[in-house]
This record gives sequence, structure tokens and C-alpha cells, in this order.
Amino acid sequence: MAKIKWNSERILSMSAMSISFITLIIFIYQTNLMSKQNYLSILPYLQTSTSFDGEHMRFSLSVLNHGVGPAIIESVKSEFEGKEYDIQDFNSHFWDYLVFRDSILGDLKDVSTSTLDPGDAIPADTKYPIFIVRYVEEDRPKIQRLIKMLETLPYEIKYKSIQNERWLINEKGNEPIKLD
Repeated sequence: MAKIKWNSERILSMSAMSISFITLIIFIYQTNLMSKQNYLSILPYLQTSTSFDGEHMRFSLSVLNHGVGPAIIESVKSEFEGKEYDIQDFNSHFWDYLVFRDSILGDLKDVSTSTLDPGDAIPADTKYPIFIVRYVEEDRPKIQRLIKMLETLPYEIKYKSIQNERWLINEKGNEPIKLD
């Protein structure tokens, strides 16, 4: 068995290799931390919200992005009488879909709508109005009917982050569900 002779050159080279190996481990750890930080810094977090302002006679439905990155809409779907409907079939207007479900809502005259097209981006920390209905006193029963419909309306909004992480929100919960 040969005995290893330890001299200053050998000690210096072993120390340099050890320091290089430790530096590599620290570099990998820091890269992992930076990746996680980047992921969290662009994470969208969508929720739906209704607003009923009886004093000013206004009702609205909005999508809120509480996240720190944009949410890119992939699809918006709902179900009616056992059949699934894509909002694109209604020119991407959710209001048109609601009128399809209950034609009495078509009698409401002052309605502002927005589209929910695939590819639309909802910026971080914004409120995106899907529709706003301004009504008169005689329309109050229609608004009550609309509110009851929305309370039981099955829906599904799929969206993604700019890193293509996919999420889903629906009527069953307040929290986005991660897909894939």
C-alpha cells in the first residue's frame, strides 16, 4: 500500500477543488431560489366578483386579478340543461350567454359588456368588468332574477401565466386550481 505524501501543493490543490465544489452547490441553490422567486413574481390569481349597488341602481360582474402577473384567458365555459357552452359561441360576450339562458334579461336596456376572448390578458391587480347593468326601478325583479341565476350558474374560466402555467376557476370555490 502506497502512502500518500501530503505536501503544500497537494493540500492547496485539494483545498481549491473542495472550495470549487462548495461554490457549485451554493450556485445551484441560489439558481433554484431565483427560479422560485421569478415564478412567484408573475403568478396571476383570478376571482369572480359581483357588485350590487341598489342606491345607484347598478349591478355588475367582474373578474379580479389579485396576482402579481397577467392572466391570459384560454377559455370560458358554462353548462345549461346538461349541455356545455363555450362563450366564444356567443361572440365571447358572457351577457349574451345569460340572455340565451333567460330571455327576459334581454329586456334590460342599459347594459355594458366586455368580451372574454382566448388570448385576452387581464393585468395584475386589476378589475375586468364582464358586464355592468344600469336599471330602473321597474327592472328590479329582473335584476333579482339575474342575481339568483348567477348564484347557481356553473362556469369554468381557464387561464395561464406568462410562463404557461395553467389555472382554472369555477363556481365551486374561491381559489384557483392549478392544472397539469
